[in-house]
Amino acid sequence: MTLGELAAALALAALAVAVSVVQRAQLERDIAIAAARAFVRLSAIGYVVKIVVEQDRLIFVIALLAAMTVVGALTARRRAAAVPGVFWPLLIALALAAAATLGLVVALGVFAAGPRYLVPGGGMVIGNAMTAAAVALNRLGDDVRADAPRIEATLALGAPAREALRPVVRRSLRSGLIPLIDSTKTTGLVFFPGTMVGMLLAGAAPVDAVRLQLVLLYVLLGAVALAALTAVRSPNARSSPQRISSASFLPRSSIASMGPGITGHRK
Repeated sequence: MTLGELAAALALAALAVAVSVVQRAQLERDIAIAAARAFVRLSAIGYVVKIVVEQDRLIFVIALLAAMTVVGALTARRRAAAVPGVFWPLLIALALAAAATLGLVVALGVFAAGPRYLVPGGGMVIGNAMTAAAVALNRLGDDVRADAPRIEATLALGAPAREALRPVVRRSLRSGLIPLIDSTKTTGLVFFPGTMVGMLLAGAAPVDAVRLQLVLLYVLLGAVALAALTAVRSPNARSSPQRISSASFLPRSSIASMGPGITGHRK
């Protein structure tokens, strides 16, 4: 594809700007910024990936994936602003999801341990895991605050904080997983996933495109489940190795009213 063809595709972005102008949605600036950022960032990462692929050394692949993990954790931390101090739990969640899923497919021989497979696969895993973890944590923070009276009552009865927070953690985990699950359910009916479309446009056999897309879908399901679970557990577990404390999420007025029994420890 030439730069001229790429520039011609901007007509669709111009269409989006025109719709915003006609409908007075005031999104023209956001659309222009989004299009410009996408061009700059994808162009830059394209050159970086080109260098990594040409070097064909695993250390460069690991370094690139590590950088993507850090950026993903920082991005997810901003999205999950309702929960304080979650950068390290998010970093651990994304790193664990990427290492476990990519390590498994490489160990099983599905992917070769090379940059041509690990870089795009790792990018998809980290990106989806980031979204799932951020959604789950954001729901966790909102639900704990909304459900503070029930949590306080449960803790006051002597129940451990893990028990008090279990319904909230369960709902948060569902919130993080449902988008990808629904997307997987409609694959092939409502839309074609990007990997499959890319392979078909590149001239690959449809059967090969479908098989690779299925592998990636299964990898992503495992990755988002692991990332969301790790994320919603980690920020609670940091206050006690055996119990999940809600002190980091409850409003200060609620914490003060509970006194020393907030951790739910039994004597």
